[in-house]
Amino acid sequence: MGGAFCCPHMRQAIVTQYCMMRFDFYKDTSYFWRRMLTRTALVLLTVVLIVWFLPRKEGRQFVYDVDEPWRYSDIIAQYDFPIYKTDETLAREKDSVMRLFVPYFDYDDQVEDRVVEKFKQDFSTGLPGLPASYTHILEERLRHLYQSGIMETPLFNTVHRDTTGTVRVVFGKNVEQVTVNGLYSTMSAYEQLLSDERMAPDRQTLQRLNLIEYIEPNLIYDKARSETAKNDLLGTIPPAQGMVKAGQKIIGTGEIVTEERYRELSSLEREMNRRGTSMKQVNLNFIGNSLYVLMFVILFTVYLSLFRKDYFDKSRNILMLYALITIFPILVSLMMQHSYFNFSVYVLPFAFTPIFVRVFQDSRTAFITHLVMVFISAAALRYQFDFIVIQVLAGLVAIYSLREMSSRAQVFKTALLVFLATCVTHFTLRLMQSGTTFNLDASMYSHFMINGVLLLLAYPLMYVVEKAFGFTSNVTLIELSNTNGPLLRRLSEEAPGTFQHSITVSNLAAEIANRIGANSTLVRTGALYHDIGKMMNPAFFTENQQAGISPYDNLTDKESAQIIVEHVANGVKLAEENNLPVIIRDFILTHHGHGMAKYFYIKYQNEHPDEIVDKEPFTYPGPNPYTREQAILMMADSCEAASHSLKDYTEESISQMVNKIIDGQVEAGFFTEAAITFRDISEAKSVLIDRLKAFYHTRITYPKLKRPSETH
Repeated sequence: MGGAFCCPHMRQAIVTQYCMMRFDFYKDTSYFWRRMLTRTALVLLTVVLIVWFLPRKEGRQFVYDVDEPWRYSDIIAQYDFPIYKTDETLAREKDSVMRLFVPYFDYDDQVEDRVVEKFKQDFSTGLPGLPASYTHILEERLRHLYQSGIMETPLFNTVHRDTTGTVRVVFGKNVEQVTVNGLYSTMSAYEQLLSDERMAPDRQTLQRLNLIEYIEPNLIYDKARSETAKNDLLGTIPPAQGMVKAGQKIIGTGEIVTEERYRELSSLEREMNRRGTSMKQVNLNFIGNSLYVLMFVILFTVYLSLFRKDYFDKSRNILMLYALITIFPILVSLMMQHSYFNFSVYVLPFAFTPIFVRVFQDSRTAFITHLVMVFISAAALRYQFDFIVIQVLAGLVAIYSLREMSSRAQVFKTALLVFLATCVTHFTLRLMQSGTTFNLDASMYSHFMINGVLLLLAYPLMYVVEKAFGFTSNVTLIELSNTNGPLLRRLSEEAPGTFQHSITVSNLAAEIANRIGANSTLVRTGALYHDIGKMMNPAFFTENQQAGISPYDNLTDKESAQIIVEHVANGVKLAEENNLPVIIRDFILTHHGHGMAKYFYIKYQNEHPDEIVDKEPFTYPGPNPYTREQAILMMADSCEAASHSLKDYTEESISQMVNKIIDGQVEAGFFTEAAITFRDISEAKSVLIDRLKAFYHTRITYPKLKRPSETH
C-alpha cells in the first residue's frame, strides 16, 4: 500500500539506488571470478610446465652400489626373471668365443687365367736380358701361387691375428677349411715369386721388371657368410646366468649390496624397463607425476591465500613465486635427461629461491617456497632423500644468514655458509649410510663448490629480478639514498631548506624504524624524496623563504592552499620522470594522506564565518599510509615541520607538540590501514621527543671576562 502512494521521484530514486547496488554486486562478483580464473590458470600452467619436463621412468629405478647399504624398502620379486650377466662378463665371453671364429672366402678361379695370360702376352718374346727358360719358370710359379690362394695384405694380417689360424674357402659349391699359413698375402706372394734358387743371380734384373703387377688377390672375403657364422657363434653365449623366482626376497632394507645382489637388482631393473613400455604404465607414470606436482602447487597456493593475501593479490608477487618453483624443477629435469657436462644437479644454486624471496618478501614465505620447489625437483631424481635433506638445510642457512642484501660481502658470507652446510650435511649422510667401507666422493664436494660460486651471482641477478617483477631491493634503496644523485643534488640546489628538512626527517624516521623493527633503509630513502615536488615552487614553502618575503601576499587562501597541496602531485610527476620505484612514489603520495593545508583552511574559515567551506581545495589527494614505513614518515615529517614553529624548545613544549600532532593523526584515522600498533606509535613518540630535544638543545651563555678596571 505504501508503494502505491509513493511519488514518482521517490520511486525513481529507489530504482536508481537498487540498480547501483546490483551493479556494484555484479562488479564485485565479476572481479572475484576473474581473479579466481587467473589464479587457477597460473596454477595449471605451472603444473603443466613442470610435468612436461619431468623425465620418464627409464633407466635405473634405484641408486645403489656394491658394498653400500640398501636404502629402500624390501624388494620382493613379483615375477620370474633371469639374472643377466654384466657387460664385463659378456665382453670376456665374446672375446673367448671369437677366438673360434673362422671367416669365409670365395675362390675366384678367373683371376689366375687372366693374370697368367696377361703375363704371357707381355713377355711373349722372353724376359729382357734373361734366359728364355725364366719365362716358363715364372709362369709355373704364378699358377702355384694362385692355386694356393692370395689375399689382400691388410686382410691377411687381420685374419692371421684374430682367428684360429684357419679359414673356410668356398670353391663353387664346396667349402674347404685351410690353414692361413698355407695362403699368401699379395706381398708374401711377390716375395715367393722371386725366391727361386735358380733365379737368385738375376734377382735384381727381375725386380726391375715390376712383376708385382701380376699379383692380385683371388680370395675374396665373403661378408654375408662370415657375419652369419659370427652371429651364430655369439648366439651360443647365454645372456643370463641363473633365475630369480616370483616371491623370492632379493634384498632387505639396510642389507649390504654384494656382487650377487647387485646383479640381481640390475637384472630386476632391466626386466622392469622391458615390461614397463606399455602405454598403460606410461599413462600411470604421467598421472602420478601430475598429481604429485599438483598437490604441492595447490598447498603452496593455499598458503598464500590464507597467510599472505597481500602477496596473493599482487600479480608481481605471485609471478615471481610461481616462476621460482617452476624454473628449478625444469632445470633438474633437463640435467637428468641430458647429463650436461656430466655435472650432478647439486651444482644448481637452489638457494637462489630462498634468497630472492627473503630479500623481496619475508622469511616464512621464503622457506615455504624453497620447500615446495625442493620437493617438486626431487620428483625428477632417482634418489631423493639426500637431495631433499641437503637442499632444505642449504635453504635454511641462506635464510638465516641473509636478512637484507645491501652489500656484496653479505652475499659472499651466505654463499660460503651454504657451501659449508652442504658439505657437512653430505659428509654426515655418507657416514650414516656407510656399510663395510666408507668412500669419500671428492666430485660431490667440487659440485658443492661450483654451487657456492654460482650463488655469488645473486647480487647482480637482483637487478634482473627487480626489473622483471617490479621489486625494489635494499641495494637499489641504498643507491637512491646517495645525496649526490641527480634528483637529490637538484633538490639541494633549488630548495636547500627542503633538502635539509628531508635529511632530518629521514634520520628521525630511520631511528623510529630501527626501534620498532621496520625497514629503516626503505623509510630513510622514502623520506629523502617525499618533498621533491616542492622544487616546482620552492619559494612558496617556509623552509626556503627569506625573512620578510612572502609570495602569498597576492594570492587568495584557496590559491595558496592549492600550491601547497600540489607539491604531492608534482613530486609524483618528478618521480615518474626520473624512474623512481613505485614504492618511493607511494611515500610521496601518502606522507600527508588525506590531511589538510590547515593554515590556509583555518584562515579562510575565519575570514568567511558564514560560509560552508568546501574542504576539497584544502585537502591533499592521499591516500592515507598503508604500511608501517609510510606511517612513520607521516609522523616524523609532521613533527619535524611543526617543531620550527615552537617559541621555546623545552622538554614540555616538544612533548606536548609531538603528542598533539600524532594523537590528532590517530584520531583522524590516518593509520587505520597501516599495520602499525599503538605500541609502535608510542615508541615513535618517544624517539621523536628525544631526538628533537637533542636537535634544539639550548646552550648556556658563557660569562664575559671583565677587565680589571671593570671589577671596581
